Amino acid sequence: MTMKPSSFRFILLVVLALAAQALRAQAPAQELRRDGHEMVLPQPLAFAPGSPDLLTQSEPGLELIRAYLARQPSITLLRIEGHVTDGADEQARLVLSLKRSQSVALWLVAHGVECKRLIPVGFGSSKPRHPAGDARNERIEFVNAALRGRPIGGLPVEGGGVALDWDCRN
Repeated sequence: MTMKPSSFRFILLVVLALAAQALRAQAPAQELRRDGHEMVLPQPLAFAPGSPDLLTQSEPGLELIRAYLARQPSITLLRIEGHVTDGADEQARLVLSLKRSQSVALWLVAHGVECKRLIPVGFGSSKPRHPAGDARNERIEFVNAALRGRPIGGLPVEGGGVALDWDCRN
């Protein structure tokens, strides 16, 4: 039995479409997800333990944020929130959370984001999202803080955290 060329092409297209669908289902999502004013990465950023030093595995997520800001010029201020739950005391956690948010901001500036569009903020352990001791409480969050130069939702752009006073914001 012989198959017509058009039938063969149709079957081939169906097989290729099914294979592509299966590959997409296996691949982890590599896109930002929006949750209100927060931009959520597919994977959390990673730092050296007890340090503000970003690990190289964070670069794909940081690149997503950089690309987002490039596509969204109307977002004139993005808050980079550092949250740290591990450490001797709250002051140490606050300082580390601020240094981590600064490390993220510096990476973004080094990769073409205007520093005046970023506000690094530290929260220490004041805003847990999970039960005490859960490692997911240690995180960086990205929140749209100003749209076309105006604070979003009438809230302070620092969101209640301690904002880093860095030179480029002048």
